[in-house]
Amino acid sequence: MSECCFVTPRDESKLDPIKTCLYINNELAQTGLFSGAKKDTHEAQNSTWRISPEPFFVTPEMVAKIESFGPHFLKFYQAVQRLYEHSVQGRQPDWIRQYLETGKSELVLDYNRMRRFRKQVPFIIRPDILINENEEIFVSELDSIPGGFGLLSKISSIYAQLGYQIVGGANGIVEQLVKSFRGLTPNLNPVVAIIVSQESQDYFPEMISVAASLRDAGLETYAINPEEIIFQEDGLYLKVNDKVAKIDIVYRFFELFDLKNIPKIDLILYAIRKQLVTVTPPLKSYLEEKLLFALLHHPALEAYWEQNLGQDSFHVLKTILPRTWIIDPRPLPPHATIPNLYIEKKAVTSWEQLKLATKKQREYVVKVSGYSEKSWGSRGVSVGHDLSTEDWSAVLDEAQEEFVQNPSILQEFHKGKRFTLQYYDFETEQMKKMPGRVRLCPYYFVENEQVTLGGILATICPLDKKLIHGMVDSIMVPTAFLRS
Repeated sequence: MSECCFVTPRDESKLDPIKTCLYINNELAQTGLFSGAKKDTHEAQNSTWRISPEPFFVTPEMVAKIESFGPHFLKFYQAVQRLYEHSVQGRQPDWIRQYLETGKSELVLDYNRMRRFRKQVPFIIRPDILINENEEIFVSELDSIPGGFGLLSKISSIYAQLGYQIVGGANGIVEQLVKSFRGLTPNLNPVVAIIVSQESQDYFPEMISVAASLRDAGLETYAINPEEIIFQEDGLYLKVNDKVAKIDIVYRFFELFDLKNIPKIDLILYAIRKQLVTVTPPLKSYLEEKLLFALLHHPALEAYWEQNLGQDSFHVLKTILPRTWIIDPRPLPPHATIPNLYIEKKAVTSWEQLKLATKKQREYVVKVSGYSEKSWGSRGVSVGHDLSTEDWSAVLDEAQEEFVQNPSILQEFHKGKRFTLQYYDFETEQMKKMPGRVRLCPYYFVENEQVTLGGILATICPLDKKLIHGMVDSIMVPTAFLRS
């Protein structure tokens, strides 16, 4: 990968950077993304992140590379579905099913196994992409219920107004959402309900904004709380301007671990089970597990992946998905080792052995795999070399103790490459430079087996932050094509 793939040109824009940032800030006020109180930001600031006058620039070659990953991710989800199904049927080892079902409720397991939904996959796929100092790409996670696409849609439009060629286009997110939603139903004029749970209320303003944009594009869409659902014998309805409209598609912006806390969930699930409404993402907890990366790298499953992914996709995924291990507390036989896990070329045979690793030797991340309030965002994530030996040992102990309810994974840590961007400081009313590391989040949309890139959100965090995610001292911008 050439060095030019990630460069922020100094003379890309002749616009005054301060005026540009203030313009962006003013435009953000019109988006409706921040209807709630903003914490830890200046009163004049209309964002919950630092505003940069420029997008993050990537070359056309890098965009093409990222775009090429989309079909591989879709194949991965489809192969995981078959792997789980075959394990349930006894055609693959039972330990696969056991790992993917650990801690799940019987209700969730019932929906996991319903054959009528067996081929359904998430229609938004969002990886977290990190670039290391050697210009290598790594995907730390795959998210099938992502937030951020509404935010990316709005800032893509704003930066496009400044003359930048935004990856995916100024309206790429909305255009792809419309196509993907319409591809889910034969109804030519479907009604879409984005159901947002209380647990996900921080994203409610964003989903309201998404719904408004989709209505402007001709797709009748509403963001609602679950208690607003009206159940009738033939399906689910919602109230619109003193009338009721029948819902054709539910976009599920709620987590499966939280079902018991969602009002009217029994009615929603009944309608889904009876196919009175289409739901996306599908109710499949196993597609939302981080431990899927461990299954991809497991040597006992290599033949399965080669056959079901094809050699090309298997090679690409093994290269970009970091090596991952399930933290299973059960002891190994004396002659066995944890596959491909080493400390200074010495094979690891137990997690106790890993506790003794030096900081340099424990450049790993421990994460809750899924089905938990700690499994999204930066919660439930511990960076090994950022902890004391005592704390590192405690993290491994906790992961083993909670295995039966919430399995955790150990994953290789990859440090991101340094970039320097500028942002507007509302306190000093001056531009400042910020060195940081970037996370790229492409949003792929699935429609009839075709995968399309709708846009890429770039999040740049200060160098002292080991985990890269949206925060008040991060810069968040769309990506744009680097001009020649």
